[in-house]
Amino acid sequence: MSETRSVDLVIVGAGFAGMYMLHRSRGLGLSAQVVEAGSDVGGTWYWNRYPGARCDIESMEYSFSFDEHLQQEWDWTERYASQPEILRYASHVADRFDLRRDICFDTRVTGAAYGEDTGRWLVETDSGDAFDAQFVVMATGCLSSAMTPAIEGGESFLGRTFHTGRWPHEGVDFSGQRVGVIGTGSSGIQAIPLIAREAAELTVFQRTAAYTVPARNGRLDPAEAAEVKARYAEFRAANRDRPAAFGSAIPTPELGALEVDPDQRLAEYETRWERGGFTFLGSYNDLLLDQKANDTAAEFVRGKIRDAVRDPDVAERLSPDQVIGCKRLCIDTDYYDTFNAPHVHLVDLQDTPIQEITPAGIRTSECEYPLDSIVFATGFDAMTGALLRVDIRGRGGLSLRDAWAAGPRTYLGLGVAGFPNLFTVTGPGSPSVLTNMIVSIEHHVDWIADCITHLRDHDLYTVEATVQAQDEWVDFVNGVAGFTLFPTCNSWYLGANVPGKTRVFMPLPGFPIYADVCESVVADGYRGFTLS
Repeated sequence: MSETRSVDLVIVGAGFAGMYMLHRSRGLGLSAQVVEAGSDVGGTWYWNRYPGARCDIESMEYSFSFDEHLQQEWDWTERYASQPEILRYASHVADRFDLRRDICFDTRVTGAAYGEDTGRWLVETDSGDAFDAQFVVMATGCLSSAMTPAIEGGESFLGRTFHTGRWPHEGVDFSGQRVGVIGTGSSGIQAIPLIAREAAELTVFQRTAAYTVPARNGRLDPAEAAEVKARYAEFRAANRDRPAAFGSAIPTPELGALEVDPDQRLAEYETRWERGGFTFLGSYNDLLLDQKANDTAAEFVRGKIRDAVRDPDVAERLSPDQVIGCKRLCIDTDYYDTFNAPHVHLVDLQDTPIQEITPAGIRTSECEYPLDSIVFATGFDAMTGALLRVDIRGRGGLSLRDAWAAGPRTYLGLGVAGFPNLFTVTGPGSPSVLTNMIVSIEHHVDWIADCITHLRDHDLYTVEATVQAQDEWVDFVNGVAGFTLFPTCNSWYLGANVPGKTRVFMPLPGFPIYADVCESVVADGYRGFTLS
């Protein structure tokens, strides 16, 4: 039988954000219930089990900092942790803090409605159970609503189909098969080299060429890990002062790319390329601000592609022509080398677009490719998809979907006007996906926990963003983005990968300035929020 249970707080999602929010809630003496669609904790790392799935932030940085014992007791094995290792870490966190007893697994939240007469939320689930709560925290993740393109004939294919964001937990064996991969974003770039090792024939259908730099992954040196652990507080603080909240070990020079001579610039790019990872974009301080500076880095990477790929035509098709970094930079292992294998083929959909999926494979404007399996590495409805999948209704029954019809609007990426006591973690309007996500998660959860504490200490019940503050914040986010090169290409930061989605630049570039603003908002008595 279904029932409605009263709690202080409902948390939607049991990824890193949901787990930490639950932990902080308990510390405040709040009764909290987490509702999770998956069968265990981990969020994006629970669902994304495709071959090669791996974090693109270094392991010593992509981890919680809120508990010193947790920091010291967990030992990462690789520079960039794989999906299985990150999932083990998430499970360890859940066990260590006994989180699972307040998590309802295999249950999806279908709706949340605010009652203006009660000042409380009614949260409904697909199990028929419901929760009555003062607060709702949407910890649904930015990359959790998988996107599969609507291609004619998609249901007719007689082989197997997979999406990287919903990979079978038992794994997939492609041995001896003809496999087609659609998409060359981060998940495709990680999966393609490993699928190529098994498949008899691999055909990659590339919609847009992506920039990727080598990860240079390997076993994590225990001495290096011990050195970081010995000064973890200093290490974390230095990262929080970085624009993306990571990478303090390799600082960005206080110079622009055009302020040094070409030989010096080339040497810096080579050094960063050989080190591997995102710090390549930190070679100079203007690579995401100045087009001509960016061109020098982009051409350097295109040169590396031409060096790696033996077929000049394939190398040209793999070479992006947009700004490097306006789409999320990818980190790879052997991606470009994979296209030298005789059984790996590249189909450029700019020249020969897909016409339909047939029972036997994929037909482009040029020919049909017979396939046994199709892998959709086509990404997510980022930042808003998982939020809008839930029927969230605020004051006057207004749905969040209608409120965001012209694009997402938040204040600080934390609250939405017209939706009292509803918080979003790493929501649109916050630095979110432009940062080390765990740093942003911890910041958001701590801010929410402190806000709830403030309400209780002052005998207040609701907190709600004002329309004026929200409008000014949206203008601010777009203004900051406008100073950068981020909006210059059609990225998922803009929602450009989702047909019909309003194109608005969703994340705020720059973590330190964001944290400062959030702090000043609190110091000014929660400026921009109505407390009642």
